[in-house]
Amino acid sequence: MSAYEHVKANGGNSGIDNVTLEDFKKDYQNSLYKIWNRMSSGSYFPPAVKLVDIPKKGGGVRSLGIPTVGDRIAQMAVVLVLNPELERYRPGRSAHDAISKTRERCFRYDWVLDMDISKFFDTIDHDLLMKALERHVKDSWCLLYIRRWLKVPYMRADGSLIERSRGVPQGSVIGPILSNLFLHYVFDKWMELNQSKIPFERYADDIVCHCRSKAEAEWLLDGVSARLSKCNLSLNLDKTQIVYCKDNRRRNNHEHISFTFLGYEFKPRRAVDKHGKVFTGYLPAVGKTSKKHMSDVIRSWKLHRYTHCNIEVIADFINPVVKGWINYYGKFYPTELKTYLGHLNIRLAVWVSRKFKRFKGRKVAAIKWLEGVSKRDKHLFYHWKWGAVPS
Repeated sequence: MSAYEHVKANGGNSGIDNVTLEDFKKDYQNSLYKIWNRMSSGSYFPPAVKLVDIPKKGGGVRSLGIPTVGDRIAQMAVVLVLNPELERYRPGRSAHDAISKTRERCFRYDWVLDMDISKFFDTIDHDLLMKALERHVKDSWCLLYIRRWLKVPYMRADGSLIERSRGVPQGSVIGPILSNLFLHYVFDKWMELNQSKIPFERYADDIVCHCRSKAEAEWLLDGVSARLSKCNLSLNLDKTQIVYCKDNRRRNNHEHISFTFLGYEFKPRRAVDKHGKVFTGYLPAVGKTSKKHMSDVIRSWKLHRYTHCNIEVIADFINPVVKGWINYYGKFYPTELKTYLGHLNIRLAVWVSRKFKRFKGRKVAAIKWLEGVSKRDKHLFYHWKWGAVPS
């Protein structure tokens, strides 16, 4: 029952059987009994995983595997058993914790090795992964079902199947905990034993290492490439780069002076110290790719078509999403996000000019009207409340 509650809370789409969470809920007790009965007897065989291509923030597409609702519950049941043992290999630190530590170390180290593992989730070696799991998991039934989930095929929209011999489906419930344990041995443990003086941050498969010199970064790049090759992985050399942390006191020139980590772009930025003195710091702020993703979402709303709605309905519609953006991207250097959210106010002004005839073709007047609304009710839109008001 606990596994079902977790899956229900996480939401998600239907798998190849087209059964949604709402459909499953109608007869959930009988459905849960069938899953339990089959898993407890060793006769549960997971169905194929629906293959869906979604746009990537940086362009291109990413293939996601969407299990059925019932299979997500079965996976969650195993995850809840594994968590107490494997949680120590992914301690409860947030993405913000990783970004904060990266910022701190960029002040102390002049160089960063920003690495991208090529097709990581699709190329995880099953034998090496099971070897790592067997060191920690003693429940034979858990290992049995993990082996089955690793081998289950993808199903395309036309019904054809893609057999799998490696990789963990992105979108699966059990995928994150398996991939994290895999990288713990492939990278974290290797760094601890061989490069203990080089600090790094890793969050899922996003990795940055901090080096004292360019030569050390180049040397580390060679070592990591060799290590990944032994584990049947490789770096994407088009996206892997050595970065110089240029700021007020580090003024040399280098080909790369910025990198992106967990949606934040680190680069030289204007800053003000506690005495009011302006200087150039090496700081994180919402990245270009993240802003492009937000712009795509805002365009997908097509707010200009909702002229039949009042402004309160528009606010209720967009506030949950905007709140999520602010809570994540507004943590560091919030000025960058506030400036960006001015584009959202312009979109709202377009809605005003479509809804009210007196503002047709008068975008400046529409902005002024929004400015007046924000003064009367600053809490109407979440980004207004946060300080990104129309002006």
